[in-house]
Amino acid sequence: MVGFLGTSMTPDLAAFIKAYKPGGVILFSRNLESIEQMVELTNDLQSCSPHSPLLISIDQEGGRVSRLPKGFTIFPPCDLLGRCNSTELAYAAAATTARELRAAGVNMNMAPVLDVNSNPANPVIGDRAFGTTPDMVCELGCATTAGLQDNKVVACGKHFPGHGDTSVDSHKELPVVEAARERLEAIELPPFRLAVAQGVASLMTAHVLYRALDNEFPATLSPAIITSFLRQELQYDGVVLTDDLEMRAIIDHYGVEDAAVRAVLAGCDVLLICKDRDLEIAAFTAIERAVAAGTISTERLSLSVARIARLKERFLVPYKPVTISEAKLIAGCRTHQTLLRTIEQIGKRLPAFAGL
Repeated sequence: MVGFLGTSMTPDLAAFIKAYKPGGVILFSRNLESIEQMVELTNDLQSCSPHSPLLISIDQEGGRVSRLPKGFTIFPPCDLLGRCNSTELAYAAAATTARELRAAGVNMNMAPVLDVNSNPANPVIGDRAFGTTPDMVCELGCATTAGLQDNKVVACGKHFPGHGDTSVDSHKELPVVEAARERLEAIELPPFRLAVAQGVASLMTAHVLYRALDNEFPATLSPAIITSFLRQELQYDGVVLTDDLEMRAIIDHYGVEDAAVRAVLAGCDVLLICKDRDLEIAAFTAIERAVAAGTISTERLSLSVARIARLKERFLVPYKPVTISEAKLIAGCRTHQTLLRTIEQIGKRLPAFAGL
């Protein structure tokens, strides 16, 4: 899954997609200007992949992690939804986001955040989490997943197995969690266990080293965490994505080629590289070489291909282009704006929720 620069389909981008055939793309604010432009872009991206519809993803959590341009309904951060303490409102917000995303050609949202905001010194999660207790995150995380997936948008729970108890940002350096397994089981893991049980379609890994689970590798690159724990113990057979392999927590320690191969061997299905075309090509090439050398077996790749194919069959097929007229009818409509105001009013007049 690749990111790119620019707001339109250039000959260079079209040639890249047709040559390398990524399974999906991820959109950022840098790619989006308006409803009309977004519809044109997503249709053009899909036209470059006639053999299989692309997963077109976005980070639309609400609050400060929002990528959509003006005209869409932008909900407040998850923390405010947590203050509302309402699964009905969380579901409604996710369903609304899903309808607007689908209308503009986006079929995957990198949400919900399933991290528990358990460390006040955490520089990257904070109000992106639904709350400071696992019960709150469990309830609203599952409601958000259902709201997205009931409306044909792939949900992606993140950041497995939990980024809440870190004191550094994995965009900048590698966080290390020293907590014992008992603490992880009590705080970090319940939202992910429940999400797996409730059928979340995909999960995103954390670039975090968990001493109690794997003393050597961060979760993204850890067979002990992705294969032994997530796949075998939790029996999760959905799609597992890496967080962006360009982040310093990974690239400063492994390099993108080594990280790409290690992530696949660990059990990840989709390698996310969000910006640099040279790094995207390097990762593609590294995987091809590893397969040719027998480091990655064709059987291992086939497992991931089957998971991705099932995901696309469930959410993307049959594919049909989106239209500007329908997108403008749905995005930011009066009903959606009314829901937004309701959530803001309820959330802002309530204190932070202390726990269940």
